[in-house]
Amino acid sequence: MSDTPEQPQFPRPITPGSQASFGTYRHQPVSFVRRGTRLQGRRQQAWEEHSDKFVVDVPRHIADTSVHPDYAFDAEEEFGRKAPLIVEVGSGLGEAVVHAAEQNPDKDFLAVEVYAPGLANTLLRIGQRGLTNVRVVQANAPEVLETMLPEGSVSEIWVFFPDPWHKARHHKRRLIQPAFAKVAAKALEKGGLWRIATDWSNYAVHVREVLAGSPDFENVHHGERRGADSPLTQVWESGVETMVGGAPVKEGRAPVSTQHTGPSEGVDDVGGWAPRFDGRIRTSFENKAHDAGRMIFDLTYRRI
Repeated sequence: MSDTPEQPQFPRPITPGSQASFGTYRHQPVSFVRRGTRLQGRRQQAWEEHSDKFVVDVPRHIADTSVHPDYAFDAEEEFGRKAPLIVEVGSGLGEAVVHAAEQNPDKDFLAVEVYAPGLANTLLRIGQRGLTNVRVVQANAPEVLETMLPEGSVSEIWVFFPDPWHKARHHKRRLIQPAFAKVAAKALEKGGLWRIATDWSNYAVHVREVLAGSPDFENVHHGERRGADSPLTQVWESGVETMVGGAPVKEGRAPVSTQHTGPSEGVDDVGGWAPRFDGRIRTSFENKAHDAGRMIFDLTYRRI
């Protein structure tokens, strides 16, 4: 008998394209940590009632968030029409994408999320509003953009309030990196928009630097809102991020420092900040940021 341990058997061959079950994708750490996937109550009911119609059943690789590289999403076949496709990465509880779909019946929307409870909550909202122009997929976003979506098939990509991964040793886990910019560019049509929002200055600066180094994108608001008008300058002057933590300050309690503010340079002479995107509803997550006194940074880039 051989002393070599038996290797696990998978229904499909393992390739470097999908290793999300091991916390990496193409040898890069993924931007999420798996949490509970249990569904209860209304979420479970919504999943049972609507998943067959609205959940994209992608073939997996070796993880329940992976997408087999041979699979391609056909939006025209899925929605039964040809319309602009908007993809929200990290759709959370579905507040933003469902509101947008309701307000824009002439457009189609794909919500990408790794957490089953969030997807179930999105299904609940879809069902309550009787929408037909939204689909959801439980998948690792880089795989969706690189292989699942045909090249140039997306009109807009939204990334609202991604996990900031505050600690320096975790910055490599931030979603928006040069490699992610490449796959976003691949999925977007020429002239397509990438809309980004974050409530942390350190991540906002990180995103601005990453996209400034990308040959595939241009900042739609290059040079705008700089100096005293820059939200970055205002955050640095106020010191709010050194005083206010991730949750609203409760009455009678002192604010707690997160120690996660970015380095203050006094005045932001670069700018490039977009005005608030009117199509983004103010979600419960964003409300918490406002309640905590933090500022929202919007960025919009165009696929060259």
